[in-house]
Amino acid sequence: MIVRDKLYIGGSWVAPSNPDLLLDILSPHDQSVLGRAAQAADADVDAAVAAAREAFDNGPWPHTTPGERQEVIRRVNALREARSDEIAAAISAENGSAGWFTKAGQPFLTRQVDAYLRAAEELGWEEVIEPSDPAVAFDTIVRREPIGVVAAVIPWNSPFSASTAKLTPALLAGNTVVLKVSPENSLSMMMLADLYHEAGLPEGVLSVLPADRETSEHLISHPGVDKVAFTGSTRAGRRIASIAGEQLKRVSLELGGKSAAIILEDADLSAVTQGLRFASLANNGEACILQTRILAPRSRYDEVVAALKEMVESLKVGDPSLPDTFIGPMIRPDQQQRVIDYINVGIEEGARLVTGGPQVPYGLEKGNYVTPTLFADVDNGMRIAQEEIFGPVLSVIAYGDEDDAVRIANDSDYGLSGGIWSSSAERALNLARRLRTGTVTLNGSPISFDGPFGGYKASGVGREYGKAGLTGYVEQKSITRHR
Repeated sequence: MIVRDKLYIGGSWVAPSNPDLLLDILSPHDQSVLGRAAQAADADVDAAVAAAREAFDNGPWPHTTPGERQEVIRRVNALREARSDEIAAAISAENGSAGWFTKAGQPFLTRQVDAYLRAAEELGWEEVIEPSDPAVAFDTIVRREPIGVVAAVIPWNSPFSASTAKLTPALLAGNTVVLKVSPENSLSMMMLADLYHEAGLPEGVLSVLPADRETSEHLISHPGVDKVAFTGSTRAGRRIASIAGEQLKRVSLELGGKSAAIILEDADLSAVTQGLRFASLANNGEACILQTRILAPRSRYDEVVAALKEMVESLKVGDPSLPDTFIGPMIRPDQQQRVIDYINVGIEEGARLVTGGPQVPYGLEKGNYVTPTLFADVDNGMRIAQEEIFGPVLSVIAYGDEDDAVRIANDSDYGLSGGIWSSSAERALNLARRLRTGTVTLNGSPISFDGPFGGYKASGVGREYGKAGLTGYVEQKSITRHR
């Protein structure tokens, strides 16, 4: 059993202010104790913010060159790559994420970091703008400088990806960071702290604190914090936005989703079902970007439902450490019950249960397991089509023509992701331009880490990844001078 009884505050491993806050980390697979980990209280947040404030106001980190900061991030990335198998196994054990998903995610983390590094290399950290009129006697220096102390708050479902999306650009820009992680990820996130510690960040630049929601709000509202970067639910995002607004903190929010996959009548159904295994059901269905509303043309509706039924029923559910497992358990019993409740809601709303249901898979009763479920004859106004379930539950919705498909896809409070499947690349692209969502993938293409990632509407504020993500962590200063 792993015991991590210290917190990482300002670059040092220190005893928590309340040693009684030692949490048992339970396996979602069988409820066994994986380890114990210290949890942060308000006093630990105060200490972390004070260290970050001191490091930013008086330390060397904000004044290092962009190249020096890039070199630190490269070291962190290399250290993570060397421990990638260990990290993937730790996340699977804590989260219940299937091993194929956590292992496949490791090279994606490298690409994520590399995209930020390219952006940092190309960004004009200080550039001169010459006047358009030669008679004007001054020019302008534009500087891009760090914001200050960043409170980065991430969810449990994909902790290394979420932390990379925030820590990497924040540190590349010269900020100091307090990273608040979910209690469920205490063990793997202490491994993350190990990597940054070994990479040689200066004192005070980074703290990593597992903590509950109340302590998280203490961090977000702390007067020593200059920016809040959050990934999580839309409900929590609204609360964070209100706090940040009152204090005029900078804020970026990556929130929920209820994304649509539009299958056009000319699509190759074999490719569609293979692609939707990942686009709709990866990470046990516990991901905000998943395309869980499947929009099918009426002319092929029964064919689409039959193909999806075969795909869903083929998925192996079970121990996330086994190589043939595709879907593991939900992270906690309350999340398991939430998904089961939504399945019952779908039945009560009159959707047709094609496969799955509220019953726990046979032989897996000790864990937080859910039977992968497919609903057909779903109306887009039903709760199962409008609310984020965060589990392996798909809804198939019929549409008439392309205008109808666009109307249904856009008829959502969310606008994070989406997908289009068609044998015509031009047709798919034209349709993608009409969707009110931050990311659209065509025929199962992966999301680009060089392009901006984030949501329209209730799916968030701001963007992550690449240049757009990096510039979310800088202030821009104009200095005019006589030539």
